[in-house]
Order: sequence, then C-alpha cells, then structure tokens
Amino acid sequence: METDKTDLVLRSNQLLDRLVEWRRDFHRFPELSFQEKRTSEKIAGILESFQTFEIEKNVGGYGIIATLSHGEGPVIGIRADMDALPITETTDAPWTSQHPGVMHACGHDAHMAILLGIAQLLAEDAKAGRFQGTIKLIFQPAEESCDAEGKTGAIKMLESGRLQHLEAVLSLHMCPWRKSGEIQWNDGPSMANNDEFHMRIQGSGGHAGYPQQVKDPIWMATCVLQALYSLNGRKVNPLDVGTISVGQVHAGEANNVIPSTVDIKGTIRSYKDDVRDVLCQGIHQVADVVTALGGEYSLGIHRGEPSLINDPEINYIIKEAASGLSMFEEPFGMGSEDFSYFTRKIPGAMFFLGCGLEKERSLHQSDFDIDEHSLPIGVRVLLKSAYLLLERGGVHSK
Repeated sequence: METDKTDLVLRSNQLLDRLVEWRRDFHRFPELSFQEKRTSEKIAGILESFQTFEIEKNVGGYGIIATLSHGEGPVIGIRADMDALPITETTDAPWTSQHPGVMHACGHDAHMAILLGIAQLLAEDAKAGRFQGTIKLIFQPAEESCDAEGKTGAIKMLESGRLQHLEAVLSLHMCPWRKSGEIQWNDGPSMANNDEFHMRIQGSGGHAGYPQQVKDPIWMATCVLQALYSLNGRKVNPLDVGTISVGQVHAGEANNVIPSTVDIKGTIRSYKDDVRDVLCQGIHQVADVVTALGGEYSLGIHRGEPSLINDPEINYIIKEAASGLSMFEEPFGMGSEDFSYFTRKIPGAMFFLGCGLEKERSLHQSDFDIDEHSLPIGVRVLLKSAYLLLERGGVHSK
C-alpha cells in the first residue's frame, strides 16, 4: 500500500484551489438542519464525477454515504456535517452568505470541502490499487439541531442501518483558537453532554401593593436560581467537569402586577455520565423548594447529545498521521457535538483542526471565518489516519 506521508502532503496541497472553491460555494449557499437539499445535490454531483463511489442519498434526511471498497479489509468511516446556523453574517468576504439569516458559522462548509478532497484522492488511490479495505465517506445533515422527535442527523443516519458495518469512524472540527498547522486532540471525554431544562413555577398573582395576598413566583424563583447555581460547586466533585447555566427567565407583563408564573430555562453540561445524572437529580431537588414556599412547579429535562468520547488507539493513529504538525492535548470545551452518537456505538475520534486568523473569529459568531490553508491539512490527516487503520486491521481495543 502506497501511503507515504510526504506524498499525501504534496497531493493534498495540490487540491487547495479546488478545496477553497468548494468551501466558498457551500458558504455562499448555507442551509439549516434538515433543509440541506441544495448542499446534498452539490455533494452528490461532485462524488458522481469521480466515477468510483457507490453513493447512497437521502440517508437520515439529506445525508449521503459514499462507499469505496478495494479488496478485503476493515470498514472505516470519515464523517463531515452539512448544516448551517440561523445567524446573520457580518463578514465582508466576497463569499458571504446569500441566504439572509443563515450562515456557516461553525465550519461545516470547510468540513464538507475537506471530505470531498479526501474523496478525490481516495478515487485516485483506488484506481491505482493503493489501499485494501473499505472507506465510507459520511456527509451528515442536521448536526446543529434536532427534529420533533429530538433526533439529530447523526441519530437518523445510525438508525438507517447503513453504517452498521463500520469498525472505526473519524472526524474533525475547525478550531479558530489554533493556527493553521496546529491540531488539538484529547483522549476520552472531550466535549460535553448537553441537556436542557425548563422549569415553570406556578404561584398566584395579584396587585403589587398587596404582596401578602399572593403566592409570589418571582420570590420563589430567586430562591430557585440561587440553589441552581450552588449545584455546580456542592453536588459535583471539584475534579470533575459540570455546569448549569440559566439562559432565560420570563415573568410578568407589568411593573405593578405580581405574575402567576415564572419560566426558567437553561442547560446542563458535563463530561461524565454520572455527573450528568447528579446534576439532573439536583435540579429536581431544587425544584422542590417551590413546594416548600407554597407554590407548584413543572419540570422538564431534555437529554441531548452525550459527551464525545475519543478512542485513545484512534487518537494515537491520528497523531501519527499528523506528524510534523504542532499538537496540543486538551479537551475541546463545554460545547457539544452529535458526532458523539457515533463514538458511543463505534470506536472513533474527532480532532480539532487549527484554522485561526490573525484576529480570532469565534465559532457560532456572525463574523466567523477561517484560514483556508488549513483545508489541505485536514485532507491529509484524515485520509492518512484512515489508511493507517486499514493497514493495521482496524481498531484492536474495541
């Protein structure tokens, strides 16, 4: 098998102009979760032009699986997400979004371009007999949002049954706090469990001048909020990662009327599943304060993406594939990523690919942009990792 690193570096770099063209096209025409019709058609057209892939369309929505097999061997997946965010872009780039209120502010445009670059090199290598085994390129819809059933694109693709033979799966994420030529990796839990809660406190409203005649839900809410924030430091081991954040508090419509209800909404983030359970249980205990104060409550907790668990053996291979780059070992933060559904079922790992500009553009911000010289680096690290997994017969720690 011919997978010389220097060769892949050269061939990936030669793709730069095409990678940039693809990435900017996706950026101009972003589409929200479960609406990626034009994006999917564009990807399918490019894949079909290589005349080597078995292409499955409309998997889990507008998802695509492109399979290339060359002889017996492991089955390795490489995944990129496709959807954009409901954000109005404020960059002045010539390739700025043409869809008002929708923007690729999380780098998914780059992820797709990188996976298409991998497809081109993979097609060339298949024709030259340079690898043995099967590689599946997974273009996944709806990473940023879920449907009415609470399912993201990752869940739907896994439920399709078309990925059941995967023995390992790889992915990357653009990283604006690292420069091009740098990657960030981490073994084990690396991004957070992401759960949401909605507590409604029910009291009885009335005239603000006669508070003794009402059951004031805002007063109850002040007690609840203090107790919620104390959970971080009193329920969770200080050596573990876990946090509760309140993002919305809604009550009342007039300054001289005590309302009947208060709505409190927020998120619960953690790395370990036992910490997740402790924080969810703690919120239920806090809610009981409302009853003690004379009110009533309803509480709903929606369990979202699980924490991202990176397989150490696959990370070892990624680091070998990234030889020559600057590498940083550190968790990726308290954000969430539905690639975690893959790594809970299949040995897998995601690394963060440095793409930072001189002035950092944060993820999910209206001015987000990347250093496009990072694109060929993503191509060669992911493809080299897949080839190394094929050579070594897959993952032995599974």
